[in-house]
Amino acid sequence: METKVVRASSMDQPIAPRTVSKKKPKQTKKRKGRFFRLFMYIMTFAVLLGVTAIGWLFLTPSGNNFRYLMADTLITTQHRQWAKYIIGQEALDSRVKEYQDHFNAMGDERDTHTIQRLGLGSNVESEKDLVQIEPISGTGYSGYVMTVKDPTKIRLGVPSKPGRGERVSSMVKRTGAIAGVNGGGFSDPNWQGNGFQPIGIVMSQGKIYYDDLGKKKSTQIVGLDKEGKMIAGRYSLNEIQDMGVQEAVTFQPRLIVNGKGLIKNAADGWGIAPRTAMGQRADGAILFVVIDGRQPGHSIGANLYDVQQIMLDHGAVIAANLDGGSSTVLVKDGAVLNKPSTKSPEGRYLPTAFLVFEHPELVDMPNVWKGLRPQDIDASKW
Repeated sequence: METKVVRASSMDQPIAPRTVSKKKPKQTKKRKGRFFRLFMYIMTFAVLLGVTAIGWLFLTPSGNNFRYLMADTLITTQHRQWAKYIIGQEALDSRVKEYQDHFNAMGDERDTHTIQRLGLGSNVESEKDLVQIEPISGTGYSGYVMTVKDPTKIRLGVPSKPGRGERVSSMVKRTGAIAGVNGGGFSDPNWQGNGFQPIGIVMSQGKIYYDDLGKKKSTQIVGLDKEGKMIAGRYSLNEIQDMGVQEAVTFQPRLIVNGKGLIKNAADGWGIAPRTAMGQRADGAILFVVIDGRQPGHSIGANLYDVQQIMLDHGAVIAANLDGGSSTVLVKDGAVLNKPSTKSPEGRYLPTAFLVFEHPELVDMPNVWKGLRPQDIDASKW
């Protein structure tokens, strides 16, 4: 019988099972160990950095100055109460009182500056000649200087309807003004005020439109008299009227008087914030400085020392602070030129604005507060 030899095909060969590689527990533990050590290094570094930063803030002169700069900056915002976490409530109250006393004193020296306006009318022949706008910038801030060559072309604008303030852009368009800048402060309960209740006094066309001084004998004003001379400082109502003041609001502090700056250095500049200020050169031209703030990447803001130096560099012999912060706005030919630190690019609703006209004598500006007492106004009701 013949025997057949059958060769097994490759298909008939048993298939060796595949070896599945597995991570060794030791390798996993090593990686976890390295990650843990790295994490601990980072945490240790962060803790040391934090301790060093706290030590610098509280134990060194430069750190202490920085803490008060942060506190001063918060004091100018709607989050003033947060400053107590930086310097403490007692220091916050003391700081606010210290600034208030200092600002009050800055308005006491009597201003003696004079202006020379000979031939000014013949030189201002067009809107371009009347108003000039120059972009400015410095460390951490950007903004504008608006020069108004004829100070008699400036009038104070007020809202058109009772019960609510008005945006400066709206005032400019409604009245036909060439340009406008925010003016005085106002009652702002919970930082949500309707912009209708001014603080102090409001004067337009030589008449007192609003007065909440009560028993106070004087107030610090920023404004203009009949001849276009800027008036800034502390005065009584009788003095204001005797001087022939035409347009004015209450605000402080005065920054420059009789050609000299009143703020000694940046440390006395009341923090970093959006700013608005008004000044006057010896030739009568009015300067408005408008600086944006609270917008990283665009402009953080400036202190009052910065504003003072800008005014001095532009020849101001007198200058004073106006309402700043989220009220700061500059309007030219109906358009907002700066970037207000508000939700709306048009800025806030305000009680007053300094407006520039080619023919201010033709402008009718009715008293929107006529017949209203301060206690009759609800500043929070829209």
